Amino acid sequence: MRHCEEFELVMADGEMVRGDCHFTPGQGETPVVVFAHGLGSDRTGQKIGAFEAECAQRGWALVAADFRGHGRSDGKMVDLSGPRLLEDLAAIVGEARQRAGGPLLLVGSSMGGWTAAWLTIAHPELARLVDACALIAPALRFFDWLTLDETARAAWVETGRHRLRTEYLDMELGSQLLTDASDYSYDELRRRFALPAVIFHGMQDETIPYQLSLDFIERAEERRLELYLSREGDHRLIAQRRVMARESCNLLDRVTKPPAD
Repeated sequence: MRHCEEFELVMADGEMVRGDCHFTPGQGETPVVVFAHGLGSDRTGQKIGAFEAECAQRGWALVAADFRGHGRSDGKMVDLSGPRLLEDLAAIVGEARQRAGGPLLLVGSSMGGWTAAWLTIAHPELARLVDACALIAPALRFFDWLTLDETARAAWVETGRHRLRTEYLDMELGSQLLTDASDYSYDELRRRFALPAVIFHGMQDETIPYQLSLDFIERAEERRLELYLSREGDHRLIAQRRVMARESCNLLDRVTKPPAD
């Protein structure tokens, strides 16, 4: 029978990141999938559910947690920043490694895709714990949508707040994101990313154009990359969730199991 245990991780500022570990008792050392959710989402999404179902079928573990400012974790959305996202995910990956000693697949959706990709660069000691990545409509240019006119940028800096409204979101963001933008270059990411990865993107995505994932595949230094495009898929890729879960786990199998004779 599948079990789910909630855990709490204490960050450097004392705030808590809360998550769940799904596992099958008695399996011993198993592969583990770590899922990083998108902006404004949490660890209860339908895509995470699909990955959990796939992991349950394979007898693997799955770890998913809420970034600070999201779900049941502490913190506020206005404090969102690149370093905080990376600190959160680093702690989550460390927790997953302690709970399941097998190969690790790091999955990131949208903002979580940016965080997953950059974690392997910003924390090279953790990159050695990750065997492969799956990126779902990844926001590889996460800070590029901050391209506001000078008046809007000045107002953001002065007030410390920016109201973000999209088809899926309505929230206030803090000005730390403006400061962070220069620290996370897309060109540096495509040069330094160095793991086997599969990327999924919908061609009807109006939030993050699929051409960004295509550009990354074409120009990244890493050659062990695969891209799956869905002609009907939008940014959320809900209808494709089971296929993405299966193909992502298949990737981990391919890169960690010796080839058959």
